Amino acid sequence: MAETVDITNVKTNIESNIDNITKDVEKNVEKNIDDYKGFYKLSWLQRIGYGSGDVAQNFIFQIIGSFILFFYTDVYILGGKEERAAAIAGTMMLIQSIIDIIWNPIVGTFVDKHHPLWGKYRSYLIFGGFPLTFMTILCFWDYFKPSIVYAYLTYYLLQMCYGLVNVPYCALNASLTRDTNEITILTSTRIFMANVGGLLAGGGIPLVVALFAGKSLPIEYALFQALGSLPSFIFVPSIPIIKRKLGKKMMFYVFIIIAIFGYALIYIFSRLGVKKYIIVMYIAQFIKSSGLTVTTGYMWALVPEVISYGEYTTGRRISGIVNALTSIFFKAGTALGTAIPGWVLAWTHYKTAKVEKSPLPNDSKAWFITIVIFSLIGLILLIFCFTQTKERVVMDNKDTGNVKISDLWKEFFRNRPLRIISFFFMIAFISIFVHNSTTAYLMNDLHLQVSSAQEGVRWCVSVIPSILLLIGMLIISRYELNDEKIDKINKEIEEKQLA
Repeated sequence: MAETVDITNVKTNIESNIDNITKDVEKNVEKNIDDYKGFYKLSWLQRIGYGSGDVAQNFIFQIIGSFILFFYTDVYILGGKEERAAAIAGTMMLIQSIIDIIWNPIVGTFVDKHHPLWGKYRSYLIFGGFPLTFMTILCFWDYFKPSIVYAYLTYYLLQMCYGLVNVPYCALNASLTRDTNEITILTSTRIFMANVGGLLAGGGIPLVVALFAGKSLPIEYALFQALGSLPSFIFVPSIPIIKRKLGKKMMFYVFIIIAIFGYALIYIFSRLGVKKYIIVMYIAQFIKSSGLTVTTGYMWALVPEVISYGEYTTGRRISGIVNALTSIFFKAGTALGTAIPGWVLAWTHYKTAKVEKSPLPNDSKAWFITIVIFSLIGLILLIFCFTQTKERVVMDNKDTGNVKISDLWKEFFRNRPLRIISFFFMIAFISIFVHNSTTAYLMNDLHLQVSSAQEGVRWCVSVIPSILLLIGMLIISRYELNDEKIDKINKEIEEKQLA
């Protein structure tokens, strides 16, 4: 006897399957529409791939910010006279900030006007990465020691190569997606990885130099440096949550105050004795770095916002120009932050420490080998970043072909949020580099210096950065783009493009 087929059940199953297929199609269509609008979702490999570029650049960042002034004063002996080396180095770094005002707009304009085969922005990770590696190595080659001309030339070329990589790299951030939440996650990832680079370079370079110099490892100094990056592993993953709880501006206020408290502890206990209160110094460094990690880390998430604001008001998404402008200000902050300690040390009569067991050896060959190793690793990471990134939110040739250098300053004066974050960048980086440039002197047998030089180092390590952060708090209080406003701006931009 033939089996009876339940038509009702068959009909129900068919309808259920059709309903499920319809829902899947609707979801895919909705996702495709969101992607088309530029609100792309990024995979963790893409986020980590982009962040690896920050690891690479932070190697250079740490080399310049934490060690190059020490190298010029205590290893290279710039100019051949110990009492003049710091002042000569400080002047060199001031001139660099002026060069950046000319160079970075050229880079930003060139990047916006051209579409290289390997990508509008990512191509420069390769084009600039190789000369950047080469010039970093040459900066620490002592063959022409103590030539001022050689030091100036290699340092300036290094900074120009850094701009050739950094300006398009920062613009690449805004080209990956328009999604505010994705940008926050991407920024948190890159901050986290930048601090991985900071940890490896800041803590690793002193150890590797000592190893190649055949000296005892400077564990205390390396740990102090490493603690400058350690808070990122705790706070960076929580930045999106912190921002939601406190709000954008309040997050800046709270963590700036935390950083200033850490600086105050460093000043107080360094006067009582760095070696005697080394544990307290570690705690103070951790507190200071916790504040700076969030404060100076999240500021990078503001750059895509002002790019979108500029596109909303002018119709052109000139990411290269905007990042060239922010680069001018943060490079000016870098140069001034490294120059100020040079002048302070010269003014307070600092002289090279003459001790056999100095935490930072002055063996030039050891420094050279160490920088070669870190530079080559950085180049490999830049290449990895190139392979894992994809640009999807960029203007085409007809929109960027008429970009001019003058557009940089036009954008600066008409884009108020851009002006605010540019000044904040400069103040923040002066604060960072004034501190970083002098930690080597703080931990390098400071008690052997004359009292004026000791106080000069303490002011650079803690007092001057604190004053600058208070100024930064006042500046960021004027920033007006909250999340709701920037989301509305991005949606209106995409609706106009779809129309």
